Amino acid sequence: MAQAEQTLREALAAFGFGKDVTGAVRYGAGHINDTFLVEGEERRFILQRVSSAAFKEPDKLMENIVNVTEYLGREIARQGGDPARETLTVVHPRDGGHSFTDSAGGVWRAFYFVEGTECYQAAETPQLFAASGRAFGRFQRLLRDYPAATLHETIPRFHDTEDRLRKLKAAIAADSLGRAKDCRAEIDFMLAREADCSMALNALREGALPLRVTHNDTKLNNVLMDAETGEALCVIDLDTVMPGLSINDFGDSIRFGANHSAEDERDLSKVSLDVDLYRVYAAAFLGEAGEALTGAEVRYLPWGAKLMTLECGIRFLTDHLEGDSYFHISRPGQNLDRARTQCKLVADMEAHWGELNAVSEEYLARAE
Repeated sequence: MAQAEQTLREALAAFGFGKDVTGAVRYGAGHINDTFLVEGEERRFILQRVSSAAFKEPDKLMENIVNVTEYLGREIARQGGDPARETLTVVHPRDGGHSFTDSAGGVWRAFYFVEGTECYQAAETPQLFAASGRAFGRFQRLLRDYPAATLHETIPRFHDTEDRLRKLKAAIAADSLGRAKDCRAEIDFMLAREADCSMALNALREGALPLRVTHNDTKLNNVLMDAETGEALCVIDLDTVMPGLSINDFGDSIRFGANHSAEDERDLSKVSLDVDLYRVYAAAFLGEAGEALTGAEVRYLPWGAKLMTLECGIRFLTDHLEGDSYFHISRPGQNLDRARTQCKLVADMEAHWGELNAVSEEYLARAE
């Protein structure tokens, strides 16, 4: 029996699901937390055991989620929306607090299940990609006045690209497995962009870019779509909600959504930035978030795309050099292949840099 199942009954008893719970089964495609769908007589719930490996301070994580979702609920209601469907609602344990700790030390939390929704694993059409852009753009707009600095940084230095590069340099210097000789081109590519790693952070330090509430995992499968209309309804998976830069949320979506290759594609001729999809996502994102963003944020959107891709490549390469201890691999060299695809995407972004910047300038011109 998996560890989560061993204390599942404790967790079910801890929350106010009602006396007529008919069952709880594993649910979804996530690989971090243990997720169960709880069937009740009148409604359904999501019950999760939070990963202790990924999140060392679950109390702070849950404080972030409760505060942000309650704020979102108020804003959605004020604007005439339906908070019960357009944001997550935390179900609190019977004894109070935001979560429940079982006899084995596992931390559990619960949400109301959002009915009438679908979740997609990949943006198979431009329409789906645009829908996710609207969802995350709306997330930015609704939280524009939230005091981001009051949120806990649940994963320290998560998008500190300077620190990611420092760790890569340390891995290169140690070369504990003798792998550096086989990835010299990738090492040189990343080290040549050292100044780039400071672009957004310098802008933050200088006050050009404001600190925002950011999601930090802006994949399509973290958006629930309305089953009837097909439109984006609710942003989920809020574990990485932290203070950050809006351009990073935009950029991470572009990194995985505006290309058609697998993340570990070996044939780099198949890896490229789809500029048309970049335009589609940018139009959707800015259509919702634009008025909440500063002109500098709009102009830095291409940097968000480039830096999130470069940072991810740096992380893959660091893990390859250190022995593949962080990112799971299914074959030797997979993290190196992942790093190479990110390098190729960065190079492609640089080749289309003028076009990416033109998207921002065209939006700003229309907004004047």
